[in-house]
Amino acid sequence: MAGRSLKQIFSREEYFLPVATNPINLGQKTGLTKKSKPKQAFLNHKWTLFIVLFVALLSGGLGAGLAFVLSSRPFQQRQLSTDEAAVFNRNADSMTSAIAGVPTLTRPVNILVLGTIMLTSDLPDAQSKAKGKYLAEVDNNLNGMSDAMLLIRFDPATQKVAVLSIPRDSRVNIQGVGKTKINFANYAGGASLSAQTVSQVLGDIPIDRYIRFNVNGFGKLVDALGGIDIYVPKKLKYQDDSQHLYINLNAGQQKLNGSKAIQYMRYRHDDLGDIGRVQRQQAFFRAFIEQKLKPESITKFSEILAIIKDNIDTNLSVEEVLALAGYTSKIDRKSIQMHMAPGRFSNSGEFDSLSYWILDNRLLAKIMSQSFGVIKSAEASAVESSTPQTLRVAIQDSMSQPEGPKKATTILSKAGYAQVFAAGDRWTKTLAKTQIIAQNGDRASAEKLRESLGIGEVLVESTGDIESDITVRVGKDWLQTHNIPLKPVKPTTTNPANQR
Repeated sequence: MAGRSLKQIFSREEYFLPVATNPINLGQKTGLTKKSKPKQAFLNHKWTLFIVLFVALLSGGLGAGLAFVLSSRPFQQRQLSTDEAAVFNRNADSMTSAIAGVPTLTRPVNILVLGTIMLTSDLPDAQSKAKGKYLAEVDNNLNGMSDAMLLIRFDPATQKVAVLSIPRDSRVNIQGVGKTKINFANYAGGASLSAQTVSQVLGDIPIDRYIRFNVNGFGKLVDALGGIDIYVPKKLKYQDDSQHLYINLNAGQQKLNGSKAIQYMRYRHDDLGDIGRVQRQQAFFRAFIEQKLKPESITKFSEILAIIKDNIDTNLSVEEVLALAGYTSKIDRKSIQMHMAPGRFSNSGEFDSLSYWILDNRLLAKIMSQSFGVIKSAEASAVESSTPQTLRVAIQDSMSQPEGPKKATTILSKAGYAQVFAAGDRWTKTLAKTQIIAQNGDRASAEKLRESLGIGEVLVESTGDIESDITVRVGKDWLQTHNIPLKPVKPTTTNPANQR
């Protein structure tokens, strides 16, 4: 990194970074100074393409042809050193076993997913481009910032999948670097240093495997799968001529091709910044699962395989991926729980004017205990049990009918919910069914609230009002149940994550 300080590296909205050809070794000291300032991101969902790919392999009868690679790691692009490999080998028990010749998941597995980005404008001898001509071209290099970071837990005992999104601006301590943003770990030391950092932050959770992918193949993947239908709640527009980043998406229901999907996933220029982008990533995640985990995706096998080969790095073996694919193919979509590491935005000037997401370690410990199998810590125990008096409940309207939210507020208040408030923005897409969003992952409290309302679908994800513990999105069924007349929906701006 040619002696550049972290503050120099993070001196702009998007990064001009040298190629990290020699990541630091774990535990090795560096001459880097503290502090950082990155501001852009990417996607978190490429793990789903594994499901499509390898379910296709199973269904297509290719098992015999794959037998010779069942224990190999054909998608690993860099051999790990002994110390690096040890980070992923803390659990000595095998992840899989063969049942009737089919690889099967035998224990809970934690996988770290990193979405990385390296702009071509950051590479040596980068060629200048005309303004407004392209969407920030990226290189296949996987050693850039990890602009998306997820921990995914596959648990065959509970038949659930838990996903934790870790905001890239989270302020953490990275070994050999110091206090900085968590997305710098991949640039400094690759997947191993990222896994070591994440494990430390999340209560020493063992991380079994990693998957790294870059933005370059994401658009190609979306195109290969025929695009993604998604609801864009408001016009997304941003321009950065210095790095040729142009985002211009209209509001409304639409099919996003590869280029537009990248724009949707990278936009962060609103009041919630990177947190709004995390919410969009979770919304995209569900849309991807609902639309693309289908048998017809098998016909795209060869095209998907080529994209995977060029744009991914993982220490998963083929056998392990097959086991994960078989497990996930049987999971009810409602069993997928999506969390976001809770916290707050740093205050102006709190860290030399650099912007961070400050993790709430008590609430984070509670999520890790309830959904990721981390032994209950003192911090998790210190979090009081949620009660109607302590829960923050946001009421979000999707029908442009104020009587609906008013009725919900009245019913909840009578049921003892003392902190019920109107969400800052309306949900712009009309919902047929009322949704109850467990914003901080507390499904039990959301289910109890549903009993008070007598209606609603409980979802565990972090796409609700950021100030709430539970967000109630009032849908058409609520109005019909309470004989409230429907009114025409008027489009307005709203939370950037809103869609479905």
